[in-house]
Amino acid sequence: MKTVTKQAQGQQVQGMEAAGLPEQELAAINRLSRGNLSGEEVYTFGVRLCDNQTDRDEEYFDRRGLEKLAELFVGKTGIFDHSWSAKDQTARLYRTEIVEEPGMMSEAGEPGCYLKGYAYMLRTPENAGLIAEIEGGIKKEVSVSCAVRRSVCSICGNDIHDRGLCSHEKGREYEGRRCIVRLEEPVDAFEWSFVAVPAQRLAGVVKGYRPGDLWQALKGVDPEGDWQEALKCLEQQAAAGRHYLERLRRETLRLGLMVQEGLDGGTLGSILEKLEVKELEALQESYQKRMEQRLAMPVQLPYGGGDGEGAPLDEAAFQI
Repeated sequence: MKTVTKQAQGQQVQGMEAAGLPEQELAAINRLSRGNLSGEEVYTFGVRLCDNQTDRDEEYFDRRGLEKLAELFVGKTGIFDHSWSAKDQTARLYRTEIVEEPGMMSEAGEPGCYLKGYAYMLRTPENAGLIAEIEGGIKKEVSVSCAVRRSVCSICGNDIHDRGLCSHEKGREYEGRRCIVRLEEPVDAFEWSFVAVPAQRLAGVVKGYRPGDLWQALKGVDPEGDWQEALKCLEQQAAAGRHYLERLRRETLRLGLMVQEGLDGGTLGSILEKLEVKELEALQESYQKRMEQRLAMPVQLPYGGGDGEGAPLDEAAFQI
């Protein structure tokens, strides 16, 4: 399962103040609130969350994925810069919909569409500045954070992170087809954020579960907890594991090139990148044994079983 952050740019945030607030909108909001909010107490606006266009990381959601995200994002909170802290909670999505984009097609061949969310926030003195920034077009860009089950390669149909099945690289062409990745089977939606710098052309994307995100989330729950030392220990162990894996690959590559004549180093290196630790250790051990067999020195003088006179000597054993 992969965590992704999708960032959008342009006129994504639109205040709905001028149109007023229909009763059905207020009813949807009050399904999430604990009280019975009136139209005067809330401010609502629409946000373009993500679309089905290929992003700068050569990834995209298809329409089915967007429809699943539409279900998952109802009720999710809006924050700033993906800072997982309760003090940064600003707004909440009370409704979503898929919006068609006539005349647009995705690279994958689907008619263009995007996921639109409708958010509300309370009219309080603390929120007055943010409301003004939304109305004034200062706060426009938003991004979403969610989890998907698979990242499907457009060339082979396998998960691009499974290097045992997929050897393709995002953005490269293979027989005239460009490798792009479909983010498939969304399983959870975490939050959406106001952000400063968009990374996507239309539904801009910043992906990856950054290490800092986990720190921020835990700080929001327990700022002074014992988890800090435990997390530091885990990070150190992970770094040591990565270092061991890299050394193991280099040593296995070195031995492999010594015992397999004519083998291309680039080819073997590519194969080794796909192997797990246990597989690398077994292959290294096999190469090591073959190396020892090649380097074993033969007995150069006969012992027992005869006087040795006239026994031919293997002169090659003395050659270096």
